[in-house]
Amino acid sequence: MLDLEYVSGGYTEHPVINDVNFSVSPGEFFGILGPNGSGKTTLLKMISGIIPCTSGTIQLNKRDINEFSRKMLAKRMAVLPQLTAHAFAYTVRETVALGRYAHHQGFFQSWTSEDERVLQTVMEQTNITVFQHQTVQQLSGGEQQRVFLAQALAQQPDLLLLDEPTNHLDLAYQKNLLDLLKKEVSQEGLTVVSIFHDLNLASLYCDRLLLLHEGRERVIHTPDSVLTEDLIKEVYKTNVTRYPHPAVAKPQMHLLPEKVDGSARTVTIGPSMLNIKEAHITLTSPIPLRTLSSGVCGSGIGWHNTLVNRHVPDDYDCSDPEAEMQQYLETNGFDPAQTVGMMTAVQLADAAYSLWEKDGVSLFTVVTAGVGNATDSARSVGMTHSATPGTINIWLIINGHVTDEAYIQAIMTATEAKAQALREMDIKDKRTNTIATGTSTDSILVASTQQGGHSPYAGTATKLGHVIGQSVYSETKKAITRYQAR
Repeated sequence: MLDLEYVSGGYTEHPVINDVNFSVSPGEFFGILGPNGSGKTTLLKMISGIIPCTSGTIQLNKRDINEFSRKMLAKRMAVLPQLTAHAFAYTVRETVALGRYAHHQGFFQSWTSEDERVLQTVMEQTNITVFQHQTVQQLSGGEQQRVFLAQALAQQPDLLLLDEPTNHLDLAYQKNLLDLLKKEVSQEGLTVVSIFHDLNLASLYCDRLLLLHEGRERVIHTPDSVLTEDLIKEVYKTNVTRYPHPAVAKPQMHLLPEKVDGSARTVTIGPSMLNIKEAHITLTSPIPLRTLSSGVCGSGIGWHNTLVNRHVPDDYDCSDPEAEMQQYLETNGFDPAQTVGMMTAVQLADAAYSLWEKDGVSLFTVVTAGVGNATDSARSVGMTHSATPGTINIWLIINGHVTDEAYIQAIMTATEAKAQALREMDIKDKRTNTIATGTSTDSILVASTQQGGHSPYAGTATKLGHVIGQSVYSETKKAITRYQAR
């Protein structure tokens, strides 16, 4: 479709673009990234034929773009520039109709039924039919951008070039515009080459990315290979971290602000912050804790200030625990967005907890435990378990900086220690009469202050893992002993 062979060019004797070489396949959504001044817009203008190449060639469908007349090129290539103010008070219909000019043979050629069909189709695709008799100036920025996209689509191009199409648009308009473009690519075979300012939007919508640096191609590949921490730090000269999108198999880059000395005091989470009542156990941290939780509220990875373990009756209705738990938190003055919420049927006065400090590791462990629905996970296949509130709930709050690997290993280590405590206490699954490994609805939270000492791992062979194992084993046995004594 589009082939650039070692292209150089620009506005002065010193080229802005140097030896850029890539191809774009038919039906591909291709993104161009790079910091300000890297040559993104210059490259797009060269592809569109506005700026000539000083060396190299640009071919469209195996034909040099210089061999096309402007009108012939417009039949195959359309350009959607950055949204700017427009002085002429054309109606939406008139503006979109201008896109049909390339298909007219003479200046005074009359409007045809095919022109009308295309016009109505693209206005429907871009959802602007309702505005067709209003002037473009009467519309919002997002609506205007849809009008100019409809104008470009009215050209019925093979290739669409876009220069930061979502610039100045709010989130809804950004998504709507890019969803429409992606649909045109996947269903109509349109080829799109677009400059992006937002790395994360480019990752979500593009098949491949070109990363420009000082007018040269730094890398051309899929979003996974282009959006790496090292590459983005090198090219954009800023500190970032990378995480996968929670619902789409694409990477997302997050800026890391510079820390200001003294902006956050060092905090140690311990027993003095724990508040045990008959209705719930709470821990309120003066700083946000990074959490990984299986709680009813605040599950997954997040940042939370408050931890709640709530007592519920044995006959608690588990049909919609999330909604009911959120209502409970709000009623009791907790912000659900800042809270990890768990529930248990055991008496909270039997909770076991201690601050464990050893070999430079500081860990506050809280366990509530009962064994009324103890389960042997290795032998429970095919057996049904009622949806009862969690019976063994574990909180691990680490006073230190913990990696993602350590969070996962901490859960593994805690689970192994819990199972060992049940084994030594001869806790059995009543259905199988074998040693239980837990209960059917256990829950766990691993949190950290992300301050102080760094713990990259938390397996049983590490200092942190050793303390986790000891604390969970000990506190679980204490909590079960108190439960059995009732």
